[in-house]
Amino acid sequence: MWTASAHIITAIVGSGVLSLAWSIAQMGWIAGVATLFIFSAITLYASSLLADCYRAPISGNRNYTYMDTVKTFLGGSSYTACGLVQYALLSGLAIGYTITASISMVAISKSNCFHKEGHGAPCKFTNNPYMIAIGITEIFLSQIPNFHKLSWLSIVAAIMSFSYAGIGMGLSFAKVVSGKGEKTTLTGVAIGLDLTTVEKTWRIFQAMGDMALACAYSAILIEVQDTLRSSPPENKVMKKANVVATCAATTLYMMCGCFGYAAQGNHAPGNLLTGFGFYEPFWLIDLANIFIVVHLIGAYQVVAQPVFNLVESWAGARWSTSKFINEEYPLSICKNNLAINLNKFRLIWRSAFVVVVTLISMAFPFFNEILALLGAISYWPLTVYFPLEMHISRNKIKRGTTKWCCLQLLNLVCFLVGLAMAVSSIRGISKAFHTFKPFTF
Repeated sequence: MWTASAHIITAIVGSGVLSLAWSIAQMGWIAGVATLFIFSAITLYASSLLADCYRAPISGNRNYTYMDTVKTFLGGSSYTACGLVQYALLSGLAIGYTITASISMVAISKSNCFHKEGHGAPCKFTNNPYMIAIGITEIFLSQIPNFHKLSWLSIVAAIMSFSYAGIGMGLSFAKVVSGKGEKTTLTGVAIGLDLTTVEKTWRIFQAMGDMALACAYSAILIEVQDTLRSSPPENKVMKKANVVATCAATTLYMMCGCFGYAAQGNHAPGNLLTGFGFYEPFWLIDLANIFIVVHLIGAYQVVAQPVFNLVESWAGARWSTSKFINEEYPLSICKNNLAINLNKFRLIWRSAFVVVVTLISMAFPFFNEILALLGAISYWPLTVYFPLEMHISRNKIKRGTTKWCCLQLLNLVCFLVGLAMAVSSIRGISKAFHTFKPFTF
């Protein structure tokens, strides 16, 4: 249960937790806090339903991936649609993690520069060398052959996420109790000369998108559940892991978002640590950003493993007699005879994936907006629609009953919210094109 919880926390508690102060600033104390709780509750409920769908209803066979689960309960057409959305999202997250980790590495250089030269100094650094370094690191880590062997990496990454979030929360709390907190309001940033009603509306949708995506982890739930033993039953253990991870993440989100908003007020930056909501103590800012980098390097592997396994499983079934595809080569490292297995196809395919992700990250400096669009599009189908529809199919809930109507109402509301988030993301992409420069950031 704890390993599964660590996998989930690693996947969902990213550096985005530090943007929640900005999100609450757009919506205000009442709507911001309520929205975060609502999205957490929806995710926990839908994830519990999804955990029950891990095994086929009659045969009791395992569904090893999210796509297998959808195919078992909803059929082939839904299987194809789910696969396109899920693996596009996971690949997009890998790109987003590369960009975000490089931003944190640049923030360390800027923090030291500001400390030496002053807060007004023109400290400018490029992200490209850092992205290349992250890519090289991920190539080595990607050779871990099995998802369950990432448990130690997830535990370390989960510790890192709580550490940097705790630093951001602690700095915010210190500013508030010292009486230096900025002005906050119940309704968030006020409409005025610098903010029109239309812009306020777009910002609210973007803030909702940040909160919804911060809570979502259904894309890897089945893959995480597949690492559990069959006794006690996987669905019961997974439900406990869902509760632990969701409660831990939501508590962290609430504390970071609320303390950050109380400290920075309506002018809260997009990221408390890389957006320089704080300048001092600079060494603590550096330490927090190091934690962010370590966490995102681990989270990259958690979201990339399902993509790796999809291609490798397909290739293994397609060319079952190929030594290039299937044969493992044991390799001993150092005098302690640390043994690992290498596979030629795995080495080439996973390395190629990391290289492409790194190149895309370097070529499209505004890819965070595209990633937000992928997230907005994927939130409703992966986190809400498919789990609810599979629950209806599994339990044979009749059309028109009270429970069926309630589930469909939840589906509709989340679809409309996801559509609004997608439109907001498209608008952000359109604005980003005006400043687009390939291979710069």
